Amino acid sequence: MFKIFYKNCCGLDVHKTWIYACIGITDADGKTEYHEARFSSFSKGLRKLAKWLQKYDCKLVCMESTGKYWIPVYNILEKTCDVTLAHPKYTKPQKGNKTDRKDAKWICDLFMCGMIKPSFIPPASIRQLRDLVRYRSKLTNMLTGEKNRAQNCLTVSNLKLDDVFSDVFGKSSRSITEYILDHPGEAFDVTPFVDSRCKTPIEEIQAAVDGSVSKEQAAKLRQCLDHIDELTAHKQKIEEEILQIAEPFSAYLDLLRTVPGFDSDKMTAITILSEIGYDMSVFPSSKNLTSWAGCCPRNDRSAKHTKSTRISRAGAWIKPLLVQISNALIRSKKHPEFSERYRRIKARRGHKKAVIAICRMLLTAIWNILSKLQPYTPDGFINDRPADKKKTMSTAEAIKLLKSRGYIIKDSPDDPLTA
Repeated sequence: MFKIFYKNCCGLDVHKTWIYACIGITDADGKTEYHEARFSSFSKGLRKLAKWLQKYDCKLVCMESTGKYWIPVYNILEKTCDVTLAHPKYTKPQKGNKTDRKDAKWICDLFMCGMIKPSFIPPASIRQLRDLVRYRSKLTNMLTGEKNRAQNCLTVSNLKLDDVFSDVFGKSSRSITEYILDHPGEAFDVTPFVDSRCKTPIEEIQAAVDGSVSKEQAAKLRQCLDHIDELTAHKQKIEEEILQIAEPFSAYLDLLRTVPGFDSDKMTAITILSEIGYDMSVFPSSKNLTSWAGCCPRNDRSAKHTKSTRISRAGAWIKPLLVQISNALIRSKKHPEFSERYRRIKARRGHKKAVIAICRMLLTAIWNILSKLQPYTPDGFINDRPADKKKTMSTAEAIKLLKSRGYIIKDSPDDPLTA
């Protein structure tokens, strides 16, 4: 029989239109009485759910994360209850005997016995900031996709602007493209459109625009360029809104920008803050933070045999950013603590696992910075570590290793080793 940790708690099975609730109240004799009800997912129904919970003096609520449907429920109940959001893998019921009401009761029983791990939910202010930052990321992806379509139009039309300009959508290249669209089939001199700082010779640029744009490709390219301008304007407005919302967290952002890789762009620090928040007390240690972000190997071991050490799918929004920063740091000479550890791990484990190890270093540094409210310092990474006794070799092992590498060992101990 399982031990009951919560004497009065509620389990919610959240759907798009309806919410099934089950309250479990355990008396002193260990007998549990259940109260079930169904509520609408409209705001009026959610307020009725809050009053129903108050009727039974229930302050502990547990529900699983189902798409985006849990967010309105969480926003209303968090004002009066302690809401626990659970991953569906912790609340999955047994197949064959499953209904919505039984799902709510199953969630209540699991939560009552302390068998559900709560998910990390940041405060409301951080959640709003996170939503805008993720929307900005979506706009960036859309902008990249539209630029690829425009580049395809140029390639099909044999306009080699990407060979002579580093940025096909820069000032010089864009002005040339606009002139070609406004004057189809007309030969022109590119000299007035090229910036004086461009290092590519004019002759090469002139040869690169010796192509022909069909009527259909011109129409497609025009729409792509207009869409790029619209997306750029939308992204700029979203960034202005993000900077305004992130203003109260300027002290934490200044600390995050002391970490290598986060100092160049303020939006990078805002992105990290929007994902993990500023209160590190929710993560007991840096290991919990790296596990939550999916930057540590999994535990899959049975009978002294390790089946897999692959990282999890967690951290879908924060992990790509950390990998991008890590790839830049391993090539930087300003921060040898990262490049040295990368080379040491890469020699044994390969590039991918070494990069994830650098991501873990960054998250460990961020956790300590936000916990101690102190700027970044590389002292903890560059200090000499004591030698591992398990990795030290005996004299016989050292002689055997030298012989395997082609060295000749003299019999006399006074004679030096010669190759």
